[in-house]
Amino acid sequence: MVKLSGGRAVVKVMEEEKVKKAFCVPGESYLGVIDALYEHPSIQLISNRHEGGASFMAEAYAKASGEVGVCMATRGPGAANLAIGLHTAMQDSTPLVALIGQVERPFKGKEAFQEVEFTSFFSHLCKWTVEIESAERIPELLHRAFYMARSGRPGPVVVSLPHDMLEDTAEYIEQHVQREQVPLPAEESVREALVKIKEAKRPVVIAGGGVTRTKSADLLVRFAETLNVPVVTSFRRFDAFPNSHPHYAGWLGFGSEKGLLNYIKQADLVVALGTRFSQVTTQDYTLLGDQTKLVQIDICPDSIGKVYSPILGITSDVKQFLQKALELAEPVKDEVKEQAVKKLHAAYLTFSSAPKDYAEQYVDMDGLLHDIMQAFPKDAILTSDAGNFFGWLSRYYRFDREKTYIGPTSGAMGYGLPAAIGAKVAHPDKMVVSFSGDGGFMMTMQELETAVRFQIPVIAVVVNNNMYGTIRAHQEKHFPDRVIATKLSNANFAELAKLFGCHGEQVTKNEDFLPALEKAKASGRPAVIEVLTNPEILSASQSKAVHLSAKTFN
Repeated sequence: MVKLSGGRAVVKVMEEEKVKKAFCVPGESYLGVIDALYEHPSIQLISNRHEGGASFMAEAYAKASGEVGVCMATRGPGAANLAIGLHTAMQDSTPLVALIGQVERPFKGKEAFQEVEFTSFFSHLCKWTVEIESAERIPELLHRAFYMARSGRPGPVVVSLPHDMLEDTAEYIEQHVQREQVPLPAEESVREALVKIKEAKRPVVIAGGGVTRTKSADLLVRFAETLNVPVVTSFRRFDAFPNSHPHYAGWLGFGSEKGLLNYIKQADLVVALGTRFSQVTTQDYTLLGDQTKLVQIDICPDSIGKVYSPILGITSDVKQFLQKALELAEPVKDEVKEQAVKKLHAAYLTFSSAPKDYAEQYVDMDGLLHDIMQAFPKDAILTSDAGNFFGWLSRYYRFDREKTYIGPTSGAMGYGLPAAIGAKVAHPDKMVVSFSGDGGFMMTMQELETAVRFQIPVIAVVVNNNMYGTIRAHQEKHFPDRVIATKLSNANFAELAKLFGCHGEQVTKNEDFLPALEKAKASGRPAVIEVLTNPEILSASQSKAVHLSAKTFN
């Protein structure tokens, strides 16, 4: 046995857990961990400009890599700043371990400098929170933290590390790395589900994060083809099913196609694959009709029946369920179902085809998405903030490969840029583009410096209408002619990007976007493309109405 300081023991566990990247803002309360990472041969420490950026990067890195993300921050203010990324990881079921420095053990309970009681503070934001009181227990408790983060329904775990504990030395007792055992479905339950799908006259599958997490899109394609069912993706899980496939019916979220919503509300059977039925997915919990029966498959038993009561709940890893179902299923031949699938996909194609509408004074978002669809490679990874710009992205961009979209189901602003950096760290060979509004971009744009310092060439598209557009839209709907607090003013983002050492482009009309994109790609540096849009058009549906009105008038 060897004696290690607490800080070195923490890093030893990280090494045994195969951690390759960690994101942080350094702080004096956990310098013992930072020092132990000095010139570490296999773990790269990426320091950020804000803890929110660090937690977003770690969360997106986890999604993109399939590994447990790691972020670190100091006590009090640093820990509080991490919270936005931890909340995102909780709602997105992303495996994440947050290591947070804490006040010295003898000072606890005295309102010491930056003291926060973390186990209660983070208790409802995370799967588990633990404070390690002695260096001897670091291997035991930190390995458990990683196991908790990735097992069952994955999520974030907070580990509090008292400053003085990290400087103690103790014998390092090596622990076995626990690998999660995914639950397998009972064959009888799978057979019952298949019978119900076959007997249903109007079935539909809703695919969620359980599909994307297990990379099961190909299995789901075979499942849909075999059983002759349409597939819908839940909120911000676009890449759970190839959007151009004939069985794809569309997505659920803000601005979903009304015909699709009506179809689901009138369905006699919904098969939910790894979705927690969020408020946005369910259209404020109104999605399933009274006559609709539900078969719900989820890795977490606590998620089954949490929103809607199923007639059949199956606790299982989604991939394992699909594999077993394909072993047992017989092809369903039904002309009525085939026609329903074709009709739904045709409606989706019509709804999601971006017109090549160009504008001279501003950039028309319809035309922008038309060009993006033609220009982006199929394996490009897109990340995004929340914001009214997202309505065009969700409606018109077609995701045909899994692991190509990373976005927060929590609706966190400021997510797009740091998420793109985290995704690019995981996949340096792929084109990674973030989409943000001007409001969200300003919340984490300081991470451009991180991208420059670590030579991470992401492309950030900033849709600038000089306002908090989503809130303005709600404001004008609910409190007409009483606009307050949503108007913004901005510097030239392209010029700001250059000051950071990035490539910068400002686009004021549609025809200039593709040349700007090519210049950004050719620069080999982090790049910002600022797109100036019409502040009077706040949604994709409004844009459509404006174009139809103009054509009618002409």
